[in-house]
Amino acid sequence: MDGEEGPTRGNEWYVPKFGPRRFRLFVGMTFIPYTLMNVSYVVTGSMLAPGVLHWDRVIGIAAVYLLSVGVGAHALDALAPNKPWGAFLSRRQLEALAVAGLTPGLALGLFLALSFAPWLIAVGCIELFFLLAYNLELFGSKFHSEGWFSFSWGFLPVVAGYVLQTDSLGVPALAGGLFGFATAYIEANASRPYKALRMRGADPVSAELSARFERVLKGVVASALLLAALLVLYRL
Repeated sequence: MDGEEGPTRGNEWYVPKFGPRRFRLFVGMTFIPYTLMNVSYVVTGSMLAPGVLHWDRVIGIAAVYLLSVGVGAHALDALAPNKPWGAFLSRRQLEALAVAGLTPGLALGLFLALSFAPWLIAVGCIELFFLLAYNLELFGSKFHSEGWFSFSWGFLPVVAGYVLQTDSLGVPALAGGLFGFATAYIEANASRPYKALRMRGADPVSAELSARFERVLKGVVASALLLAALLVLYRL
């Protein structure tokens, strides 16, 4: 990575090393591994639901989170103060990107809720609140913390996947939600020092510490994806 990308976090592990600078930064801004981790929670919740599994709903709710979080939430995050990922896009472009992700995501979520599981509307409203409050750092950044992040980004998606299948809340959803919360909490706490170290420079101590945090991040992402994949194979 060239020197100008240091302040933009363009040297983090999930940013591709090929292609134009704006392309690499756009991929970085969407946090692809973490977005897939978030989607895996939805899949996990769906797989934990008893009875007949509705695969069309699994795909639908996964698309909701992929659009709303992977695109919409991350564009809003880049709009908040001191967010270097948004430096290569104008405010208007980020707003358009947020609308482009949230509008179809929320519309699809509402359709699924009205068609199959009205209780999903309650979960969706809570998720939307945290999506806005966390990423835009509203209410004095009161909800911009590791705990609330883990609840909204790790716990609730598992519940959403389960609720869409059953229109109810059961013990498996809560148990799976605790897994989502725990792994999201680890990711959030490892991500903050990791990105600070990557932006600091390439001195030996920082490089060694960032490498350790990087291994933690890769491990927690892999664990969430692996659990979802194993549950899918089990249900197949």
